[in-house]
Amino acid sequence: MTATRSTKAPRNWVTTLMFVLTTAGALVAVPWYGLAHGYSAHLWVWFAVLLAANGLAITCGYHRLFAHSTYEAHPLLRAVYLLFGAMALQNSALKWSADHRVHHRYIDDPERDPYCAKRGFWYSHIGWMLRNYPSGESDFSTVRDLQRDPLVAWQHRHYLALALAMNVGLPMLLGWAAGDVVGMLLLAGVLRLVISHHVTFFINSLAHIWGSQPYTDGNTARDNFVLAFLTYGEGYHNFHHMFAHDYRNGVRPWQWDPSKWFIRAMQGLGLARNLKQVPWFKIQRAMLDAQFQRAQERLAAHPGRAQLEHLRKRIAEEYEAFCRAVSTWSDLREQLAQAKRAVAERWEHSTIQQRLRELEYELRFQHRRMRLLQAQLD
Repeated sequence: MTATRSTKAPRNWVTTLMFVLTTAGALVAVPWYGLAHGYSAHLWVWFAVLLAANGLAITCGYHRLFAHSTYEAHPLLRAVYLLFGAMALQNSALKWSADHRVHHRYIDDPERDPYCAKRGFWYSHIGWMLRNYPSGESDFSTVRDLQRDPLVAWQHRHYLALALAMNVGLPMLLGWAAGDVVGMLLLAGVLRLVISHHVTFFINSLAHIWGSQPYTDGNTARDNFVLAFLTYGEGYHNFHHMFAHDYRNGVRPWQWDPSKWFIRAMQGLGLARNLKQVPWFKIQRAMLDAQFQRAQERLAAHPGRAQLEHLRKRIAEEYEAFCRAVSTWSDLREQLAQAKRAVAERWEHSTIQQRLRELEYELRFQHRRMRLLQAQLD
């Protein structure tokens, strides 16, 4: 079925030539110039700076700000994201966000997900951009809010000019200042662009193939530390597809998520605000839901084993406790909302919040108990 689609979909020659030429430049011209002339430290510094600027413009800007509205940003920061997003050469923020919102809505649907992982690694990594597939047609009805944003609309209208200025004009200017225009164009221009492209594309491809699914197995998205390290924190993709409106992807304090840290830093500077976070109880609930599901599947695979009966009983008891905790949490959240509306006494707020924290603590321990029970099922 995939082959049929490939033969029928017309070739997108603009993107095909762009990928072919930039890849050839990175594989041939960049090493040749390095061997013939060498690259100064200034060029390598600008290569690293622009690579990071492109990556953060996509992760913090295009993805977490524009596509998912996980926080609010000052116009100055939004403008920086849009400029360096154009430099990343992944289309305008408007089109990028439209495609990404459709991806989340129809994830793993081969007919509607623009970069559906179920159509294979090549397709989800880069193949979906090389042909004009029907699933790749942008649905701008999903980004009405961004169409009303004057900065996003401006970038969309002038995207080609901005992309040329940032990918050619800026490296030439930096190269002139460093005394090596050609070297800067190759290193901070071509090589930076190719690496930036494929690092981002790994999220559409490898992050749906390689890794764990601690929050849900309802889709192909996976968490992977290696990919998180390469992609500025985007590799915690199973969490992201479960909680897309959280500004974090690496939700644990020790998880590598430079995008999360950058957004926090911008908040400290007054350039970002209203950072959205999923309540920790909901995160623990999702993890326990996934654990119970996997445990039941393993028990069902061995229905006649008498030695597993005690584990069946323990897991059933844990699940009952889990359901009670979820019900209590829902009731407490409603009480807290009512207390806030009634402008209740401060002690009442603190009492309810203390009980909510206790429930989160209980779920954390239940998660550990379930891990021990699952280990006995293996």
